[in-house]
Amino acid sequence: MTTTHVKRAYKFRFYPTDAQAAELSRTFGCVRKVYNMALAVRTEAWTQRQERVNYAATSAMLTAWKKTESLAFLSEVSSVPLQQALRHLQGAFSNFWQKRAKYPRFKSKKKSRDSAEYTTSAFRYRDSRLTLAKMAEPLDIVWSRPLPDSASPSTVTVSRDAAGRWFVSMLCDDPDIKPLPQVDAAVGIDAGITSLMTLSTGEKITNPRHERRDRERLAKAQRELARKAKGSANWEKARRNVARVHARIADRRRDSLHKLTTRIVRENQTVVIEDLTVRNMLKNKRLARAVSDASWAELRTMLEYKARWYGRNLVTIDRWFPSSKLCSACGTIRDKMPLNIREWECDCGAVHDRDVNAARNILAAGLAVAACGDGVRPQRSTPDGRSSVKQEVVPPRRQRAAAQPRG
Repeated sequence: MTTTHVKRAYKFRFYPTDAQAAELSRTFGCVRKVYNMALAVRTEAWTQRQERVNYAATSAMLTAWKKTESLAFLSEVSSVPLQQALRHLQGAFSNFWQKRAKYPRFKSKKKSRDSAEYTTSAFRYRDSRLTLAKMAEPLDIVWSRPLPDSASPSTVTVSRDAAGRWFVSMLCDDPDIKPLPQVDAAVGIDAGITSLMTLSTGEKITNPRHERRDRERLAKAQRELARKAKGSANWEKARRNVARVHARIADRRRDSLHKLTTRIVRENQTVVIEDLTVRNMLKNKRLARAVSDASWAELRTMLEYKARWYGRNLVTIDRWFPSSKLCSACGTIRDKMPLNIREWECDCGAVHDRDVNAARNILAAGLAVAACGDGVRPQRSTPDGRSSVKQEVVPPRRQRAAAQPRG
């Protein structure tokens, strides 16, 4: 019986020689050029003739482009990253046709991420030495952690970030990722700003506020950039300084989120979160900076794939579920709950911390979802003015309207 392992990307920093940096820079430019040309052809075919051009057609076009005098430089780099760019474009269109994403956009030289993907035919990996096509020497990689035993990368992605740092990501089968032993614990999570998250156990995890900690350094770097003539050598140097500060913030945030999400997934069999619309929250000018620094979207993404890796259950409840206004003791729903109220007392005598109470209600709703396999809402008020803690199953099309909080 064949065992299927989870594929995991291992990312390392490396330091290319001048020749390698030049070759990779040319490859990045060619990848971007091919992607944009193929996108233009497919867009024109659709808008003018309602014709869908597939990957095979763009691959044939690439062969023809290489034979022209103006695009002969495409033959100077490895062909594999160019073909992979066309495959990525095909995937982008598939997501668009299936309404999972917006229409593909052109890659910008200044804003797009520099990257190139190599498959097994375009690289050689032996004895912890990685050599890419069109290169004579292996990459000088800083092995910050070992690859799995007898690892054989299926794809290698080379990238360069805005700060000028070079990275290589190797996709390998990881036999160490497998379901963890089951536990009885379950936890509800209420995301916040002052506390990054509050758990239904009562634990509050402080928000590190990585951006705020480096805000003064970032402001100084941005002032220096503003004084430089745009496009000059000094401007480019100042731009990289700004990018380094941003990279430092992002690295610290990602590291803390990884540690936090791994602990939560390992300790709990069921994790319940809210379906927050971060994109809409960022439209609030007063909270946008704090919401962005909290990185709730990345937090949820990590919980999703780690729960899938380790055999845990991740339950998401409707964003309109009134978790803060619902008494976790008796089920009464308050008409209003302004953000400045952090602690409140219910008519039944229970005194609640706003965030802890919300996390407990989220957990209760999530367990009901897991048991019923559907959405939930608090039951309507009883004649005595209170509502039962029991959860009521709601058809999917009525979930949003039914869970709308009153007041």
